[in-house]
Amino acid sequence: MKLSLNRSTALLPAFSRISLAIGLAGMLAFSGPSMAAAQQHKQVPYAAALAPGAPVSFADLIEEISPAVVSINVETHEEAPDAQLPEGMDQLPEQFREFFRRQQPGRNGKPRAREGRALGSGFLISREGYVVTNNHVIENASKITVAMQDGREFEAEMIGKDKLTDLAVLKIKDDKDFPFVSFAEDINLRVGDWVVAVGNPFGLGGTATAGIVSATGREIGRGAYDFIQIDASINRGNSGGPAFDLYGNVVGVNSQILSPTGGNIGIGFAIPARVASKVTKELIDKGSVTRGYLGVNIQSIDQDLADSEGLKAREGALVAKVIKDSPAKKAGFKTGDIVLKLDGKSIEDSRDLTRKVGELFVGHKAKFLVLRNGKRKTLTVTIGKRPDNLGETGTPEATTSNVDEFGMELGSLSQEDRDRLDLEEDRGILVERVEAGKTAFKKGIRAGNALLAAGSTDLNSPADFERAVNEARKAGRKAIRILVQNRNGQLFTALRLDETKSKKD
Repeated sequence: MKLSLNRSTALLPAFSRISLAIGLAGMLAFSGPSMAAAQQHKQVPYAAALAPGAPVSFADLIEEISPAVVSINVETHEEAPDAQLPEGMDQLPEQFREFFRRQQPGRNGKPRAREGRALGSGFLISREGYVVTNNHVIENASKITVAMQDGREFEAEMIGKDKLTDLAVLKIKDDKDFPFVSFAEDINLRVGDWVVAVGNPFGLGGTATAGIVSATGREIGRGAYDFIQIDASINRGNSGGPAFDLYGNVVGVNSQILSPTGGNIGIGFAIPARVASKVTKELIDKGSVTRGYLGVNIQSIDQDLADSEGLKAREGALVAKVIKDSPAKKAGFKTGDIVLKLDGKSIEDSRDLTRKVGELFVGHKAKFLVLRNGKRKTLTVTIGKRPDNLGETGTPEATTSNVDEFGMELGSLSQEDRDRLDLEEDRGILVERVEAGKTAFKKGIRAGNALLAAGSTDLNSPADFERAVNEARKAGRKAIRILVQNRNGQLFTALRLDETKSKKD
């Protein structure tokens, strides 16, 4: 059943004794996780606090939530890749090749399967025995065993996993009712709030640590989802375990640590409850996660790009490429569009757009406010299903990039150049040379790149580029947006006009 403390009898006497001992009046009694029958009442935290000061004790909280936290033991089985002969051996006669194959470890020259074990943590979210943990804990598992706080062990089966968020859901193979905890809903987690982490570090079993929220919205790598940073001690084996608030609600799923040695240095990262709750529900219902798909390559906007478009701030996401036959293509998206809003909600950057689109249901008709050639336009898109082979963000890395005044020598593109760049479009001019240390070089433009557009002008000759720069200056632009094609694909950058103008003056 759901864990809950008796508000009137379990806490009040204990806190009364504390009040007498320290000679303070007005100590409050705080409660535990809410039950369905008690949800009409306002929640108060487990831990009593001196005002100001740290909680007197986390004992009541930890005693109440610990039965729902489990240790996860995983046995892994991976087929080893076929043995590879040393380079050049494939030129030997077959009988010699067979001889060398037989020298490889394993039977008949076939490599042995790799067996291994892994440890992690998890927590129950229903009385039926559904367990949340990290995907990396149970990856390649052939057998999963869940150990309870009281020593009982149960075999568990995989229900679903999601590599993008590093979450997985297991189901204990037993019909018993299990203690469980709940995700915090609509919580406004702030830097400085207390958190308690419970897990199985280094296989020691149930271990509790406490700390505060060090940061929220922490971006790690190029993933679309952000993390909560906490300083509660997290070590190897804590992965998949819960981070609780003082009400006994799960505010995060411990996932990663930052450490040069592998041990705790006070920098841990948890998947926010908002993300974990949605993903785990979908894994339980369908066994997988379906995400919305727009079909564009996007990048964030730096200050130069913002100036080139006349934007007051670095806001929105810039469309670097529209994928063929994608929902975006069908809806009329064009390369160079800047997405400012999605269904009325402002877009901060490329990561924000990726996250918001991913949270949309397939088939949802979304309204995108875009900036195109200085004018705002609304596009309605029927959201598609995100392909499984798409990268974490589906966006190129944004590099920042700036006619001869920028340090470039421009020329015409040959068919060989177009083939080398995999350029199917008719437009484009060749960057023949870039002077080291000049503006274009500093912005990442290199010899061999192609410039496809400057501002809203397609480029078919170096004269087109010069004309576009002059028009941008007449319009009072501080920078001009450039669409660059290199071997990695298309990417927007902006070349500043005010810097080169001042140098010439």
